[in-house]
Amino acid sequence: MVLAVPNGGVPVALEVAAALNAELDLVICHKLTLALNQEGSLGAIADDGTLILNEAAMMKTGLSRQQVEHEVSQVRAEIKKQSLLYKTDCPLVRVTGQTVIIVDDGLASGYTTLAAVQSVRNRRAREIIVAVPVAPVTTMRQIEKVTDRVVTYATGVMLKFYLSDFYRHWNDISDEEVIRYLRQWRGRHSRKDSVRQSESG
Repeated sequence: MVLAVPNGGVPVALEVAAALNAELDLVICHKLTLALNQEGSLGAIADDGTLILNEAAMMKTGLSRQQVEHEVSQVRAEIKKQSLLYKTDCPLVRVTGQTVIIVDDGLASGYTTLAAVQSVRNRRAREIIVAVPVAPVTTMRQIEKVTDRVVTYATGVMLKFYLSDFYRHWNDISDEEVIRYLRQWRGRHSRKDSVRQSESG
């Protein structure tokens, strides 16, 4: 089972799932961002309610518990909205006893991926693999501690790490593009199922 982290992880996950002839679904996670730095992170939340907090960043900001809870409620509402948009409120995919490959377009702070990993672990996956094209070495080591394996094409050791620096062509993936990718995938696989059924009949 391949689980994509939208939005950027969806086109990458499509290629991974196609290469492995695996099932594809989503694990929707959002960062809790710092007000003055959208690249910074207070943590992340997954679509099953899993919450991972960056305790060090929270101490530095001096945010009150109420401020953090407000941000958490805002992000949970956004995840719910996105879940309805992408999956028409389908139940979370069952992964009990399965090998799950979590795919994103890269790691940065790693908190979104940590939330995805914990969400999948809560659902009793047998094995959890994180696969990303690029990652900073320090974040990759963090993720390695909580997964069975991390697969990446390139790693970076620079102080300021930006995913876009590793891509020849970089653009943010819109919700509309994600929906189009998912429709293409579902259409392709429904045709394959029809062919199998006709051959078996």
